[in-house]
Amino acid sequence: MLLDIQIIDQVSEFIRTYLIYFGPGYNIFNTVVFGIALGIIVILIIKMFRIIKKDPKDLIFPVIPFIFFGSSTRALVDNGIYPLSYLLITPGIYFITGFMTIITLLAAVYLERKTNFDYRYFILFVGVIICIPNILKIPNINLLALFQVLGAWVLVSSIFIILRNKWSLIADKFNLSVLLAHIFDASATFVAIDFYPYMEQHVLPNALIGLTGTALVMFPLKIVIILLALYVIDKYIEDNTIKNMLKLAIFILGISTGLRDLLSLCIGT
Repeated sequence: MLLDIQIIDQVSEFIRTYLIYFGPGYNIFNTVVFGIALGIIVILIIKMFRIIKKDPKDLIFPVIPFIFFGSSTRALVDNGIYPLSYLLITPGIYFITGFMTIITLLAAVYLERKTNFDYRYFILFVGVIICIPNILKIPNINLLALFQVLGAWVLVSSIFIILRNKWSLIADKFNLSVLLAHIFDASATFVAIDFYPYMEQHVLPNALIGLTGTALVMFPLKIVIILLALYVIDKYIEDNTIKNMLKLAIFILGISTGLRDLLSLCIGT
């Protein structure tokens, strides 16, 4: 019995150390595990979209309030406004947010079939409602940090907005939105690290920032990886549901981390 208890304690300690995010950064192990888990979840969601006969592309804007909910909750935890809890940190808060989004989506589709009310508006409405408590909990906003991030984002994004009519890959609004979401994330990271006492949490970006001495490296890193991913998806994936779900997942990854970083920065400085 004592041996069993020791094994359980060791397993629990391993999970707390390498999977549950309480520490100052991610590690290779939980990065891989989270990546595999995300892949499995995306596959299941693709199957769901086939059943409900909806295009993931149509959700790019309706789900933004849900993304804000998850990111703002995490930022409020970071700044001690919400308690540090397994449910409110990675991966707990993102599982909760994803579950809420899926339930709302299914309810919205059901409502649309019964009343012809556009399911996207229902999702948007519910998302805005659940964000209200978090918005009211935000104690203050550092306007300088806000404008620094938005300024960097607009400056870099404008290059691709100008080029969009000359580059077929980003002429598509969906592709451009995915790219701009990750430029937003890079902007928040750059400002937080180069102008404020913050540090990168993810393994590869942290290594590159350490090598270059500046978070400016996030811009070429993000831009190259996202453009390459979009090119591969458009060229080699013919199924629209799979293609658009992958793009939606990439969009969510960018905008969610960008919002969390921006809100943590604006609340905490």
